[in-house]
Order: sequence, then C-alpha cells, then structure tokens
Amino acid sequence: MPDRPSIVILTGAGVSAESGLATFRGPGGLWEGHRVEDVCTPEALAADPALVHRFYDARRAALATVNPNAAHLALARLDAAWPGDLLLVTQNVDDLHERAGSRRLVHMHGALLSALCAACGHRRDWSGDLPPATPCPACDAPMLRPDIVFFGEMPYDMDRIGDAIARADLFVSIGTSGAVYPAAGFVRLAAQAGARTMELNLEPSAGSHNFDDRRFGPASRLVPEWVDALLAG
Repeated sequence: MPDRPSIVILTGAGVSAESGLATFRGPGGLWEGHRVEDVCTPEALAADPALVHRFYDARRAALATVNPNAAHLALARLDAAWPGDLLLVTQNVDDLHERAGSRRLVHMHGALLSALCAACGHRRDWSGDLPPATPCPACDAPMLRPDIVFFGEMPYDMDRIGDAIARADLFVSIGTSGAVYPAAGFVRLAAQAGARTMELNLEPSAGSHNFDDRRFGPASRLVPEWVDALLAG
C-alpha cells in the first residue's frame, strides 16, 4: 500500500452498542408489539404518523443517555491526524461519531437528530418537540418526517461512497453484521478496486470470508489498537 493510503471505514450497530445504545430490533424484531417494518416505512408513516414519531422519539431519548466510547474516540483521532484521504461511512443514525469529533463522515441511513421535509427535501435539526403535523419552514408542507432511510428507500450519499471505495487503498468494516445491503457489498467493491480489506468485529460477520484481515473482539479495544498502530506507521 502507499505510505498514506486512502481509507474508507464502515461502522455499524456494534460500535454504538458498546456505548449502551440498543440495536435497532428488540427481541423477536419487535418494538412495543409492532414489527419494525410497521414503523420504518413510508407506508407506515402515512398510515400512522403518531406511532412512527413515537418510535423515533424513544430512540432520541435513549441516545441522550449515552456517550461515545473508545472506538468512536479513536476514529475521531484518526480523522484528525490522518494526512491522506479518509471517509467514515456509518450505518448508524446516532450522533456519537460527531460527538467524538469525527468530521469526514457520512450517514448512509440518515440522522436521528435531523428532520426532513418529504415535499421539498429541506432539513432542519430535530430540536425540542416536533409533532407529526409540524409544517416545513421552507415550503409549509404539513408534515416533517424523521430524516431516516426507511425500508425500501435508497441510502444517502451512495455516489460519494462509491467514489471513495473505488479510490481506496484500505477498507475497514467495524461492528457490522455483513447482512444488510448495500453496505454488505462494500467489501467486494473495495477488493475489486484493489484495496486491502479488514474486519474488526465482535464475532465473524456474514461476509467475514471476504476480508483479507479479520480481528475479533470488542470495538472499544480493537479500534484504538488498530488506530494506534496505523498512526505509528
């Protein structure tokens, strides 16, 4: 690899789970007796906006009780110190990477603390109480929705992510199941582009066999160790 390789990092729920943030699905894939698909689709929002908003209100309340862990902090330190190209792509909708200090970052599944106007695409911070009927401040459309990629919708920033992977010398996947596409396919795209690939995960993912280097254990231990070694050269 070059002395200053171009790096793409993918993070998933396993990173935030070590801060005490519950993963998206509860036992049996249910939330308060509802299938997750019933509260995370455009159709669900149209049918019962109050239910969908309660679901995300609960997730925002949980987010307010947790803090970035050592993995988030190490990635922010790498972001600040790395002289080459770097893009951190997260599947997580929380703001723990930002709170840790990461800046070269995209949220491919949206952001929990952002509201989106489905009519005009305007975004605003989700601050305070935003009931389902809140009008858009830009176009006055009658409803703001969570700025989240629902089931069946295209993830955000796919062109930027694809361009970064095509140029990457190193692709690192951290705390992901390797089962959700399109993110699960990033390792193959990186390998096809000639990148070295690495998995840091609590246990082997569904796609572990696709990685050149696999290391298993808590992200809060593995990620700082990897960042320390990388920055030490």
